[in-house]
Amino acid sequence: MSPLEAERYGGVAALARRLRASHSAQSVSVSDQAVQTGQVMQTRLGIIGGSGIYNMDGLEDPKWVSVNSPWGLPSDDILTGRLGGIEMAFLPRHGRGHVHSPTTVPYRANIDALKRLGATDIISVSACGSFRDEMAPGDFVIVDQFIDRTFAREKSFFGTGCVAHVSVAHPTCERLSDACETAGRDAGITVHCGGTYLAMEGPQFSSQAESKLYRAWGCDVIGMTNMPEAKLAREAEICYASIAMVTDYDSWHPDHGAVDVSDVIKTLQGNGTKAQDLVSRLPALLGPERVPCPHGCDRALEYAIMTAPAQRDPTLMSKLDAVAGRVL
Repeated sequence: MSPLEAERYGGVAALARRLRASHSAQSVSVSDQAVQTGQVMQTRLGIIGGSGIYNMDGLEDPKWVSVNSPWGLPSDDILTGRLGGIEMAFLPRHGRGHVHSPTTVPYRANIDALKRLGATDIISVSACGSFRDEMAPGDFVIVDQFIDRTFAREKSFFGTGCVAHVSVAHPTCERLSDACETAGRDAGITVHCGGTYLAMEGPQFSSQAESKLYRAWGCDVIGMTNMPEAKLAREAEICYASIAMVTDYDSWHPDHGAVDVSDVIKTLQGNGTKAQDLVSRLPALLGPERVPCPHGCDRALEYAIMTAPAQRDPTLMSKLDAVAGRVL
């Protein structure tokens, strides 16, 4: 679709929502078939907590566990336990004490570690700036599209020796996102369903010119951590949903000055409490039994690997045992 057509439909965000609706209409219901063929599995929910969220309250039998990954050390140990009858694994993206910058977060190790723990679904909870008046500090945005402007991060598990191309046309899971929206509204949170997230490298915040540019592009929120995380979750065949917690108006808004870290921290504290409340409501919505994703997130690698078996690099193949084990 041309830029003129995109403008006709109301910009990037509106276009993304139309594409998402179209994708949903084309999705095939697999629940009945899964039950009939014995493909039902247990839900195991992974939570990646962003700035201000370094623990998860309310878990039964909580235990911090160390997970070895061939992609390096994850950001921290992973807190495991049960919540509402569902197995849960919580990983603080920046590490407890906020050790990692957005650039140095070990994204591949994080996703691989959650996959090794059996995560069927990942929910990202992260802070963001807003490009929309109506998306105010304290609001939550259920992201459904991304523009990736990061440039200093490893963005794929695949490469020389095993090449793969997965689709990220619809980078988040609609089923999982809908559950997050419902949980947020039930918790009394102001939730905006659908939004385009501009992923910047950081760690500095935007210049005013950049902020105005991204707003003109039709982006709704800006953050530093959802990319390449969402892409890697897709490569690992894990359903992924993004909850962006608004802390500020970036630097475009004429009535709100540049981002003030002290104000961001104050908003983060309130957002963290609301995020915990939202997550606590998800087990009842998702249920303990998990059928194949109706949108195909858990089958993303079905036809993605291009390298002939005889040409595949054994070293890389050994590192892909968790991420791509289903197809390899």
